[in-house]
Amino acid sequence: MAREEDRDVSAAPPGAAGDLHSFAVALRRTQGEINRLVHGFAQAQGLHPTDVQALAVVLDSPEPLTPGRLREHLGLTSGAVTACLDRLERAGHIRRYRESADRRVVHVRYEDGARAAARRYFLPLAEATARARDRFDADELAVALRFLNVLNDELGALRVPRR
Repeated sequence: MAREEDRDVSAAPPGAAGDLHSFAVALRRTQGEINRLVHGFAQAQGLHPTDVQALAVVLDSPEPLTPGRLREHLGLTSGAVTACLDRLERAGHIRRYRESADRRVVHVRYEDGARAAARRYFLPLAEATARARDRFDADELAVALRFLNVLNDELGALRVPRR
């Protein structure tokens, strides 16, 4: 009798809807393709790929982002985040500001001009996404989006070692 810890979580037959290996391969391929585009944008802007990752966090943050929260999200040291923000500010992508009563609190904001440059660069990604999305009906898209959101929640709950 197999022990629980020996159970293969990818036991679904290859190509089956629940085949973990197929999901892993597809997700790695998606990550690789997006990384290729991100690296191209970083190079075109004179940035490090981590800087572009930081920009995405700033862009997607539902509330004002602090350098500390950015550090936690990226799993970087405070010095590395400071260097990243310095590069992004020099390049005109972000601005650090103090807008709370506590002047020690710094927030990071994506600059509008930089947002437009990123939008222009990543337009082919948006167009490819729209073409792919057009191949699915609303119910399929709802399931795909729900899966991605649940997966991102699960991944977000994983803790990386602090540096």
